[in-house]
Amino acid sequence: MNLQTADMVLVLTTVLYFTSMTGYLLFLFNQKSACQKTAFYLITTAIVFHFISMVIYTIASGHVPIQNLSQSLSLAAFALGSMFLFFQYKFNLKILGVFVSVLLSAIMLAVVMIPDAPVEKNAILRGFWFYSHILLVFTGEAALALACGAGILYLLQEKGIKTKSPGFFFKRLPSLDFLDNVGYTCLTTGFALLTIGLVTGFIYAKTIWGRFWSWDPKEVFSVGTWMVYAALLHLRLYSGWRGRKSAIMTIIGFFIIIFTFLGVNMLLGGHHQAFTK
Repeated sequence: MNLQTADMVLVLTTVLYFTSMTGYLLFLFNQKSACQKTAFYLITTAIVFHFISMVIYTIASGHVPIQNLSQSLSLAAFALGSMFLFFQYKFNLKILGVFVSVLLSAIMLAVVMIPDAPVEKNAILRGFWFYSHILLVFTGEAALALACGAGILYLLQEKGIKTKSPGFFFKRLPSLDFLDNVGYTCLTTGFALLTIGLVTGFIYAKTIWGRFWSWDPKEVFSVGTWMVYAALLHLRLYSGWRGRKSAIMTIIGFFIIIFTFLGVNMLLGGHHQAFTK
């Protein structure tokens, strides 16, 4: 096994993601269960091949593919796909596959288009705390991305209910209570994972740089993002911020995550800048 094999499997993975997106878009319009089932099998297969490509890369290169922008985006896509399978099994919200497949296809298009520049092995980018931090943060953000998707579906369904003519999405989406419940579960799951991920990141920083906190731009924005979601959960529990308000905040929160993931590294630099080169 070599890096070329890993790249070939990753390209196949991308094709499968795009094919699943086509199936989900067809399902959105014709509502045929055969389209949804085919799209789901395709996206599941893509996630399996995605994992295989990362294993091959790790064996061939000697390090986990998380060294540059292309690899970071690829891992983000894998985390999103994996969390989607989990929540699909839990809630069977079929229409959420439309949002996920489109987002996955967009991310993977960027992955194959961005040059996967050779990277030197970095001795500090390894160890239990490093891998725990990466795994927890990426899966947490993936769950929060799904909360954003559920929030978008909630707003679309709410609009259909409030208008005199329900429109395109009304019959294609479940009840508002169900969508709010899905979004809340994704939100709490993502927040818990993100919280533990930040803690492991602080411990990793202590073992590498000798201090838990260094005012690195990514640290500041990551904690800021955490505070946004903490505030949302507090408002849901104690101020009745459910439904529309919660949906809007989960969407805003996800855009903050995107900026924290990409914008901070590219514009402000810091310890994490290497991951977006």
